Amino acid sequence: MRRYILQASLTHSQVTAATMPHLQVLLKKEDLLPVHLEDRVVIVLDILFATSTMVHAFAHGVAGIWPALNTDDANVVAAGVGDCIKSGEYLAEHLPGFSPAFPLLLGREPLHGRKLVYCTTNGTVALRASIGAQDVYVGCLLNGAALASHIRKVHPDSSVLIVCSGSIGMFNLEDFYGAGHFVELLEGEGSYQLNDGARGARLLRRAYDPKTVLTGSRVGLMMRDKDLVDEVEYCAQFDILDVVGRLDSEGVLRQVKS
Repeated sequence: MRRYILQASLTHSQVTAATMPHLQVLLKKEDLLPVHLEDRVVIVLDILFATSTMVHAFAHGVAGIWPALNTDDANVVAAGVGDCIKSGEYLAEHLPGFSPAFPLLLGREPLHGRKLVYCTTNGTVALRASIGAQDVYVGCLLNGAALASHIRKVHPDSSVLIVCSGSIGMFNLEDFYGAGHFVELLEGEGSYQLNDGARGARLLRRAYDPKTVLTGSRVGLMMRDKDLVDEVEYCAQFDILDVVGRLDSEGVLRQVKS
């Protein structure tokens, strides 16, 4: 009798798990396949710096953000958009003729009401690769709580894929840490099935503070050598911006109004 009850209990548990949505972390954008996007809500992370910069720009009132693949694409997009700001970097180097691509430096410009065409090495490429998903959002440490709250409210039964942009095919520590922050926020009620990427990211998030991780990452150390530690430390703050940025049907990032 006890054996029968145990088997029934396990069967019920397995059925419950099978009906739960998934929460998965992908370690770099190059691993993203079309099948990963099916019936998924996607959060794209490029903590240093693309998604942090885009969230910061929304907090400063930009009307919309057009993510571009590279310099040539940005120029074509900007020509179609009309009056706009072009911002960009490649391999953390400033693009001639473009505004700075880092949050604090870009924030010095008058952004309110402006259109922003934004081009980066990794984050904007990951966004463009994610267009086929059910919904695509930009995430960072700065807007973690606001975005997680929105997803729990608007997409309570949807599986979520967190895409770490990485860096031209390489794993990035800061993106993985940011994924852990979102896993913590989304999975607090135990309502998702996690993959090992999500479990590992959560362990990293619980073990270290954000400033230690971001300033000690490869990109963080690169920024220190460029005397831009203030940009890194700004991005290493939890949940200070009430911003939700979502790709619309035309591939433009718009801020979701609460």
